Amino acid sequence: MRNPYVYILIMAGVSFIIRVLPLTLIRKPITNRFLRSFLYYVPYVTLSVMTFPAIIHATGSVCSGAAALITGIILAWKNAGLLPVAAAACAVVLILEAFL
Repeated sequence: MRNPYVYILIMAGVSFIIRVLPLTLIRKPITNRFLRSFLYYVPYVTLSVMTFPAIIHATGSVCSGAAALITGIILAWKNAGLLPVAAAACAVVLILEAFL
């Protein structure tokens, strides 16, 4: 199977099935409280899973990336805006990369 069109066709079929099955199988509104809360948080978890490793590995060392992540979380927890959080995280990375 060296034909790339076969691979593209298989990937398209899998993507189509994943998107069409929920539309065809679930016709009524979802009333289960657990399932509704689970589906509500799926986009946030997906974004977190993609973002946090990228933050940690974006710098020269994992330690400075982790320190910037922790700094950003703390400042965001204290209701700082996006610009101060980003600036503080960049400053932490700059300082740690200069001294490590």
